[in-house]
This record gives sequence, C-alpha cells and structure tokens, in this order.
Amino acid sequence: MFAQIAYAMGPQPGAPAGDGMSMLASFMPFILMFIIFWFLLIRPQQKRAKAHREMLESLGRGDAIITHSGLLGKILEIDKEEILLECGDAKLRLSRSAVGGVVEKKDKKDKKEKKDKKEKKEVRLEKQDAESGSDSEPTEKK
Repeated sequence: MFAQIAYAMGPQPGAPAGDGMSMLASFMPFILMFIIFWFLLIRPQQKRAKAHREMLESLGRGDAIITHSGLLGKILEIDKEEILLECGDAKLRLSRSAVGGVVEKKDKKDKKEKKDKKEKKEVRLEKQDAESGSDSEPTEKK
C-alpha cells in the first residue's frame, strides 16, 4: 500500500524532469532559517562561551568572584581544575567552572587604591600650596 502511494507521488511518466533551480528554490527556506538561527542563536552563544573561557583562564589569587550559585568570595588558591574560595569565615573548594564572573580584579583594585592615594596626596599638596601662597601674597578684593 505504501509503495503505491510513493509511486503516485513520484514524477509522472513522460513529464519533464525538474531542473536544479527548482530544487534549490525548494530548499531556500531551510537555508534561510539556518542562517537566521546562526546569527541569532548559535553565534552569540559561542561568543559568550569564549568570553567565559577567557575569564576563567585569567583568574588569579586575590580576585573577588561570584559563583553561578551566587556565592561571593575571594580566591585564596587556584589550580588547574579547582579554586579555594574565601567566603566570610568559611573556605570553600570549588570547581573552576563554577565561577560565574569576576566582581573585581585584584590588579584593578590595587590600581584604584593607588589612584585614590595619589589624588588625596595631590589635594593635600594643593591645600598646602594655597595656604602658603595666601600668607605671602595677599589677595585684593574689588
């Protein structure tokens, strides 16, 4: 019975055979759907996975991180597969892949602290210059 249906669906004897263009046109919607899926779903996911992989490779001691489960902590030790995380008073050993993101890199924190100290020093020097300058040079009011 199925053979009869398949035979009926085939080309009729004596009818011209379909050319290659009509076959390409019939597959065009599938090709378009694949292209749309590629740019809307597959490619962005690959970019996110690459960025996460690079972030995991750049982890170091002293970095403040957040895990996928929401734990915040600072890295004490880091191995190829595991990290030792300090969360308050507790020390947790986690898989490296459990890291969701970096909250604050150690070197950025150090740079920020140095920048703050430098700015405070500059403000203090400016105040000292202003105080010493006002004693020697009286200002005139109009």
